[in-house]
This record gives sequence, structure tokens and C-alpha cells, in this order.
Amino acid sequence: MKHIQIKTEDRIANIFLDRGKSNAMDTVLLEELNACIHDLKSDVAIEGVIIHGKEGFFSAGLDLITLYEYNETEIRDFWSLFFKTTRDLASFPKPIVSAISGHSPAGGCVIAICCDYRIMAEGNFIIGLNEIPVGLIVPESIFHLYSFWLGKGNAYRFLLEGKLLSPQEALTVGLVDEVVPANAIHTAALRRIKSVTQFDKETWKTCKLNFRKELLENLGAKEEETIEKILEQWWKPSTRSILKTIIHNLTNKIK
Repeated sequence: MKHIQIKTEDRIANIFLDRGKSNAMDTVLLEELNACIHDLKSDVAIEGVIIHGKEGFFSAGLDLITLYEYNETEIRDFWSLFFKTTRDLASFPKPIVSAISGHSPAGGCVIAICCDYRIMAEGNFIIGLNEIPVGLIVPESIFHLYSFWLGKGNAYRFLLEGKLLSPQEALTVGLVDEVVPANAIHTAALRRIKSVTQFDKETWKTCKLNFRKELLENLGAKEEETIEKILEQWWKPSTRSILKTIIHNLTNKIK
């Protein structure tokens, strides 16, 4: 794979996101992550999964620089794949932990909140969903996913203001489960996942999917309608102008 590395230790699969400095998402990264999750789901030798970022970034979210240049078919395919990946991660029947090694806004946060547990590195990092300030519509399904962890009140408030949280703030509101030094994040994630892989596998899986039944139904609801609304907003001149400004700022930072 081009942007995914997998290492297995003691029946735990470690997925390492590896796309540029910040693991920003394009179609190829999502295709590979989705294929990886599909394979691990049916691999009887794997008891659980940890998703890793890289130093300073778990994932910066969508690669706006690349996505801005997508044509109508490419951007539609991207959003379809994004929602499929979200559903597949959220319905993954085995324990899955995100080792949040740094910044995790927007799409990076979505990957993290699909998981059962989130371990975040200490530091001057941010996590949360800031789509609205960027000019992007937050689908109802993502609101349900966010509120699954934060409660509807906090999810509503945080989404409408595009709030990004520090690791400690995220811990306080339940967005992450632990905050640890960056050099201890893998050990903490492994410890967390091992605490549940000792249980009867079928019992754990059945309970997880039972507890997430309403969430998973919401993630799969009105998808085509949601994509149409997102695309309508995506192509509006006002949105394109906001995106162009963001891309200009990002490009200058890279330089």
C-alpha cells in the first residue's frame, strides 16, 4: 500500500497512516484504509486493531489542496468513500483504538471517534470538528457520531462554533479516554486494547454492536441525500472562496 503500513504484534494489528507530514486524507488513503479494515475484520488471527498517526499529527483531516482540484465525479466518489469508511470503522466488530499522536481536527477526529477508545498524546495539539468555519456542512450522521461520546448538548455547541479542544479539554468532556506522554502512547493503546481482548470474543462483539445499533443506523441513513447537500455547498462560490483562502494559507506554511 502507498499510504498505509501494517505491523502485527501479539495478535494486534497496528495500522500506521503514512501520507505526507500530516496524514491529510485523499481518495487513495481512504481506499487503502477501507481495504485494510475489511481484511482485518475477517482475519481470525487478529484480535484487535490500533490506528496510529505520526509524530505531531494523527490526521489533519481532508486534504483540501488535493480535493479542491477534484472534478464532480472525483469529489462525489470521495464523499461516498468517506461515509463508507466511517461506517466500516464504526461497525468494526473487534476492539479498535486510535493512538492520537498529535493534531486530529475534522476528518482526523472522525476516524478517532469511530474507534472504541482514544489515547491522545500530551502537548499543544487540537482535536475536534471544525467543518462549519471552513464552509462545509456537517452531516446529521456525524452529529450522531460526535454526540455518542460528548452528549447532544456539547456536540451541538461545539459543532456550531467549530470548537477545537486541547488534549486535556478533550479528556474532560469524554472525547478521549487517556492523555499520555507522546513516547508512551503505543504502550497505553496496547494496554487498553489488551484489557478487553481477554474477554470472550463473541460476547464482546455482540455487545459492542448492540450498544451501537442506533448509532450505526444513523450513520447509514439518508446518505445519498446528505452527499447531494454537501456537494451543493462544495461548489458554491462562497465555499470555493473560503477553501481557496485556506489553501493559500496552507501552501504558504508548506513553503
